[in-house]
Amino acid sequence: MSARTPYRVAAFDPDRAAWALVRTPRAARLVARLLLAFVAASAVVLAVTPWQQSAAGAGRVVAYAPTERQQTLEAPIEGRVTRWLVREGSRVRAGDRVVEITDNDPAILTRLGEERAAVVARREAARARAQSIASRAESLEASRRAAIAAAALRTRMAQDRARAATQALAAAEAAHETARLNVDRQRGLSGQGLSSTRAVELAELEFIRTRTEVDRARATLSAARSEESAVAADAARVGTDGAASIDDARASRASALAEEASASAELARIEVRLARQTTQSVTAPRDGTILRLVGGQGGEVVKAGDALAVLVPDTDARAVELWLDGNDVPLVSEGRHVRIQFEGWPAVQFVGWPSVAAGTFGGRVALVDSTDNGQGKFRVLIVPDGREAWPSGRYLRQGVRANGWVLLNRVRLGYELWRRFNGFPPVVSPREPAGANPTREAGK
Repeated sequence: MSARTPYRVAAFDPDRAAWALVRTPRAARLVARLLLAFVAASAVVLAVTPWQQSAAGAGRVVAYAPTERQQTLEAPIEGRVTRWLVREGSRVRAGDRVVEITDNDPAILTRLGEERAAVVARREAARARAQSIASRAESLEASRRAAIAAAALRTRMAQDRARAATQALAAAEAAHETARLNVDRQRGLSGQGLSSTRAVELAELEFIRTRTEVDRARATLSAARSEESAVAADAARVGTDGAASIDDARASRASALAEEASASAELARIEVRLARQTTQSVTAPRDGTILRLVGGQGGEVVKAGDALAVLVPDTDARAVELWLDGNDVPLVSEGRHVRIQFEGWPAVQFVGWPSVAAGTFGGRVALVDSTDNGQGKFRVLIVPDGREAWPSGRYLRQGVRANGWVLLNRVRLGYELWRRFNGFPPVVSPREPAGANPTREAGK
């Protein structure tokens, strides 16, 4: 190039040209730095940000006391509905009449009264017969004691006569022995000529007489002993007959008492029927609102126990009935705090940060059912925790749907995301609460 050329041309550098071709653009480097900073910031946030674990469930508002929940008014008797005193939505007080029912038989009360009078008369007759038989049994007992005493006296008299006959036999035998000796002596003396024949004859006559006396004494003793045996047998018969008569009287009295008891039972049944027939109007058991009229609208016949109306009692003790999944129930115990969102009440709920939620209300777990509903769901009853008041009954009517979150443990946000990605359950406490220890509960 000549010296007169106005521009200077630089020398060509091949290394610089190659570096310019492979260098990362400035925009790409900026984006990479931003991504790296975002990842680092995200890691820090996930590691330090707290997260409130919870078990979510859905349910409805109910009354805390079972007696204050929706209940059905039933017909107490079989009959025909004649007049309704309320309509759907009517407010009733406890004892107010709701509906009137009449029996199909207009003379049923008269007939039941007559039947009751007949049963009362039968019961009184059975009672009087039982009392009469009891008096007869007492008389038979007294007569039996008297007869046994008389039989004992006769037995002693027979025994005395037997002893007297025994003594008389002994005396007769002694006299007979004496007469025999006298005969022998008189015969000896007569053979020696020392006694007359007349004396011998008299001695023999005396011997015969004493022998007759001995036979008579023996017969008397035998008769006395027979009489003693007969009197003893008669005494035993008197006791047996008296006991049989008394047992028969007692059996008759037991039969009369059984008849009286049967009449009393029948009288009770009749009085129940009378009470039901005289109570021919259904009344409200509690203060509340008639939700629906179910049966007897056209005056049709209803049976005892048929549903007539549905009553929703008034209550200030409200609760929320939540249904939780069986996977979360082991983590829920009585006293756990809960956040409730009611249907129709504007709310913004942050599950992980309940402190910044708006429009939700606090509660605590009052009851956890011991079994499921047949579909793997368990009922949990939530009551106000006392820190903040729930909406009034105007908004929280029974049946209003609600969503609830039972607050569990606090963890880091990173762990919660990792747990959810892997489908793991929330953190379980390493040991059971002392109040929920089944071994201690069983030992109490």
